[in-house]
Amino acid sequence: QAQLVESGGGSVQAGGSLRLSCAASRITLRFNVLNWYRQVPGKEREWVAGLNSGGDTSYSDSVKGRFTISRDNAKNTGYLQMNGLKPEDTAVYNCRVANFWGQGTQVTVSS
Repeated sequence: QAQLVESGGGSVQAGGSLRLSCAASRITLRFNVLNWYRQVPGKEREWVAGLNSGGDTSYSDSVKGRFTISRDNAKNTGYLQMNGLKPEDTAVYNCRVANFWGQGTQVTVSS
């Protein structure tokens, strides 16, 4: 059974940065699509960014230009670099690879 473990969340002020990590085991990231999602309690889960096996990236309009998705093949770890954070970015962030999800990491941005 594959496992994904997120880390890197925390509390920052608006305009700050965080880098989320998604460490994968028993599944190889470079052969799969990595996606990041986020969810606020009471709202639907929102797709944030994706990275396919060919290295192509895509982003939701709400984060384009501020967030960057990447992976380190040697570490089998995916990342979401978040710059210019806004209070509306506050959410639990999850990574997803194939049908596997991480446990989530909380990001809180204060104004």
